[in-house]
Amino acid sequence: MTIHHHRGDLPEDFDWSDARDNCVAVDSETLGLNPVRDRLCVVQLSLGDGDAHLVQLAKGEYEAPRLKALLADQSVTKIFHYARFDVAVMKAYLGVDTAPIYCTKIASKLTRTYTDRHGLKDLVRESVSVDLSKQQQSSDWGADELTDAQKAYAASDVLYLHDAKLWLDERLKREGREELAQSCFDFLPKRADLDLMGWGETDIFAHS
Repeated sequence: MTIHHHRGDLPEDFDWSDARDNCVAVDSETLGLNPVRDRLCVVQLSLGDGDAHLVQLAKGEYEAPRLKALLADQSVTKIFHYARFDVAVMKAYLGVDTAPIYCTKIASKLTRTYTDRHGLKDLVRESVSVDLSKQQQSSDWGADELTDAQKAYAASDVLYLHDAKLWLDERLKREGREELAQSCFDFLPKRADLDLMGWGETDIFAHS
């Protein structure tokens, strides 16, 4: 595994055309869990080749044209775990509508109905037999310099998403829930819009 650290954007020679299964795994690190308040600091990606690319974004510097082009590229699927948050924060700070999307957390909830543990750590442990460390989850991602531990943590959040997706796809197919999952994925950009517009805690489908 190699971790590539970039500042401000993906490098000019970054080519995602050979991404495994035409998918790119994506995650983000922010200063908190409120996409309006807590700024985007790092976007990490993996093409499914065992390497990770970390794009560190300084406060107020969100041009990143190559990163935005990848997120908006309709020809490549972006794999997230809990895409609802990441898609919202990408739109809030990068101004980009990310699509198409695959969310391993939604797929987990549609298939692993025998458990209520749908975090990435639990999913990866069951699907890929890897025990992820979450020690750096609450560290300061806005620092000028990322530590080696932070880089390793950020990379681990994307390195196993391709394999987890394959594992989940088999179960979605087995249970006849592929179409349902796809409908949920397709709705995610609108769900993110609702979060950004103030309906984050409101179930607009509820009776009351």
